[in-house]
Amino acid sequence: MIKKFANEAMIEGNEKWEKSISRIEKLYDPIYGDAPMRSEFDRDYTRVINCNAYRRLKHKTQVFFAPKNDHICTRIEHVNLVESISNTIANYLGLNTELTKAIAVTHDIGHSPFGHQGERILSTIAEREYGEKFCHGRNGVHYVDDLELLKDVAGIKRNLNLTYAVRDGIIGHCGNPDISGQKPRNEFISLDKFTRPNQYAPFTWEGCVVKLADNISYLGRDLEDAKEMKLLTDRDINNFDKAIENIRINNSSIIGYLTGDLCKNSTVEDGLKFSDEAYNTMEKIRKFNYEKIYRNDKIQPTIRYFTVLMNEIFYTLKNEYNGTATIKNIKKMKRYYPVLAEEFASWLEEFSNSADRDDNKYSNKIVYNLNNIKDYSRAIVDYMSGMTDQYIVRVYNEIVSF
Repeated sequence: MIKKFANEAMIEGNEKWEKSISRIEKLYDPIYGDAPMRSEFDRDYTRVINCNAYRRLKHKTQVFFAPKNDHICTRIEHVNLVESISNTIANYLGLNTELTKAIAVTHDIGHSPFGHQGERILSTIAEREYGEKFCHGRNGVHYVDDLELLKDVAGIKRNLNLTYAVRDGIIGHCGNPDISGQKPRNEFISLDKFTRPNQYAPFTWEGCVVKLADNISYLGRDLEDAKEMKLLTDRDINNFDKAIENIRINNSSIIGYLTGDLCKNSTVEDGLKFSDEAYNTMEKIRKFNYEKIYRNDKIQPTIRYFTVLMNEIFYTLKNEYNGTATIKNIKKMKRYYPVLAEEFASWLEEFSNSADRDDNKYSNKIVYNLNNIKDYSRAIVDYMSGMTDQYIVRVYNEIVSF
């Protein structure tokens, strides 16, 4: 096996090592003393897979909203596919597989319910209410930095506090690859500077690997799901198959072909890159998926449904705004909306400067200033982004039922 990127691996001795393993604050000491069993990146991995935001990915849409079909890809299956593909690439090239594993399982932790359709709806709400676009990459960093909590060895809830390299991999994974190749950036920058996909390259080669694995992972899987959902027929796929000369159009062939081509053609000098033939094939598949799947008229009714649902939940909660006394108003809603009122009041109390906040109970930082209506609107969007498909439908049905 050719380890041609071994000298670039994010391991101790790499010039970026100390920056890559840096955290916002010191992580509490492990209970096993001076003989740690896990590396910095492995600690990130285990922190993520034990948090609630990761668990909820199993009930979030990848592309198709299909809560009753067990064979349609969900967000957590997609995350697992990205982990598998990135592990293969990183292992072959000689990069740090513990880092790719940690980035891969975390990269979509900030994704909204209802997939990219839900993300676009939340972005419309966010722009309208407080002048910012919603991006699941930025939201992922926001979640691991500010909103997702784990109990430490003393039983105190604290933020995940992940390494810079993993947090950078979350926000840097968005966007399509360039035919000219993917290389990491050299600059150690504040992740707040990211405002759009592809604005900056990831900081590590491992982050670049996950970004490309993310692009490889969904092409064939979405074709399989589209067939299962009756958006595509065997004839549609067979006709497209005949137009692609170098591979068969199925998930295994697409992943194997693109992964192998990337490993073969990537060099430290030129970056992570596909051959022209493979890149063109990938773009043909992507174009086919957009035309036949993502923009298919048959999914428009669900988009309209999601739009009504998410806006109704937002307005129901926004109407209860009353500064630092907002939570008291929300709790009064329990008579009509017991699930939504109980859960949102509890969540908001934990992360805001509510008049009801008990500082002896919460040790995490305050995220929202309830004296600011825009901050409150942001809190609603953040809360909705963490919901699963099933939960957000349940909440909506609670609102519209009598």
